[in-house]
Amino acid sequence: MAVSRKFCMVVALMAGLVLTASAMSESEADFASFVKRQQLRMDAKKTEGMGIAGTPPDDGSSSPSPSTPTCIRTVGMEGSGAQYQNVQDAIDSIPESNEERCVIRIGEGSFWGKNIVTAKQRYITFEGAGMFKTFLKYNDYAEKAGSTSKSASTAVMSDYFVAKDLTFENTHPPPPGGAVGQQAVAFRIEGDFAQFYRVGFLGAQDTLYDKKGRHYFKDCYIKGSIDFVFGNGQSYYEYCHLDSIANPGSGSLTAQKKMTKDENSGFSFVNCKVTGNGPIYLGRAWGPYSRVVLLLTDISAPIIPAGWYNWGDSSREKKVYYGQYKCTGVGANTEGRVNWSKDLTDEEAAPFLTWDFVDGHDWITPM
Repeated sequence: MAVSRKFCMVVALMAGLVLTASAMSESEADFASFVKRQQLRMDAKKTEGMGIAGTPPDDGSSSPSPSTPTCIRTVGMEGSGAQYQNVQDAIDSIPESNEERCVIRIGEGSFWGKNIVTAKQRYITFEGAGMFKTFLKYNDYAEKAGSTSKSASTAVMSDYFVAKDLTFENTHPPPPGGAVGQQAVAFRIEGDFAQFYRVGFLGAQDTLYDKKGRHYFKDCYIKGSIDFVFGNGQSYYEYCHLDSIANPGSGSLTAQKKMTKDENSGFSFVNCKVTGNGPIYLGRAWGPYSRVVLLLTDISAPIIPAGWYNWGDSSREKKVYYGQYKCTGVGANTEGRVNWSKDLTDEEAAPFLTWDFVDGHDWITPM
């Protein structure tokens, strides 16, 4: 987000605290445990011949799985025998205006450097060796890069992008509350029809820039502190784990930027899990019509009772759409929530509970 924005609630709650080493170790252990659980789920479902956990039956309503790709690039460490040792080199080898699925298979290890997929490089897949095995890393931040958007370790502008079984990371350290220019994006997506399966996003302030377009995230792990899922995307998050490393009182889960009443953007979190440090806000109204809902989600992280923050602009309280539906955990208690958020009814929740929220039956291909 804009480097100049102010984090008002820090003053109201407490000064930013430095994360302790023990908190970091707990977060890392939580990440490892999450990866192990997802792998067990995958193995169990594969044994049953049912695909990935949570995948709806094939009733013909969703797009068919893509055929075996003929366009393949391999990336690996030196001596691995892969075609490339640098992810960006593999991306650059794919021609613009590409019209077939091209899979970039990335082996185990940490691959350092910025990666950019241009708007004309459609139908690209990043396929790693495992969420906890393949890492695409860089260290940059807004003040140094020139903007929050430019700080991204990996950025994708093209349509029909897919990522699975790997992690995107920005290694810039977590800033104290109220710090200016320390936004550090791990991944930025602004293409349409993007899918993410078993993908990690590791950072602190502004981890995942869900900038624009329709997106689907499943079995993903997102770690951050301030506004760590943010942007004007129209996205459906299913069975994802959001892990807060925020300084107490100076964090927020989301900052959605819907700008007009007629836009369809917003974030829907379904059957997800929220853990980690707190208390934090569930969301801040970056846009005047900001829209975020959490449904059937376990909110174990401590949440500031108000739940939502109006970005210092009371006029947004009449325009935003914030709600919860049948959530559990200590942070799910809606007593004390701002009166401009919703405790959704079955009817109100229904549009956010299916892929229809992102027109997903036309393009989501579970894998």
